Amino acid sequence: KTDLGYSVIVNHAHKGLIFDNEIFQEVRVGDKLKGFVKKVRDDQKIDISMQPIGFRNFNDSNSELIYKTLVENKGFLAITDKSSPDEIYSQFGISKKAFKKSLGALYKQRKVEIQPDGIKLISE
Repeated sequence: KTDLGYSVIVNHAHKGLIFDNEIFQEVRVGDKLKGFVKKVRDDQKIDISMQPIGFRNFNDSNSELIYKTLVENKGFLAITDKSSPDEIYSQFGISKKAFKKSLGALYKQRKVEIQPDGIKLISE
């Protein structure tokens, strides 16, 4: 443990650091955990994240949230890409931009149908 977070060894060979604000679970000395490279610094140390990095993770977790919420609400939600940012945040806890990207991903996967009055789960 350091002032910034936890020192880690990556692949039994490289020094890295997981910052305190990147840790969302209990971590103990000796734990072997999966991490993701955020950045290789000039001093050759590696900044590590406990969460996958980038668009794919962002989209997948929010898409999954929307999908699960649809299932829990009998396959229909009276919310669309035209809904207000406050309404979207109240329902999902995400921004309107994030909602639209994730809804678009579900639409491309043919999991939802976007209707004038809401979004509907497509039966498989």
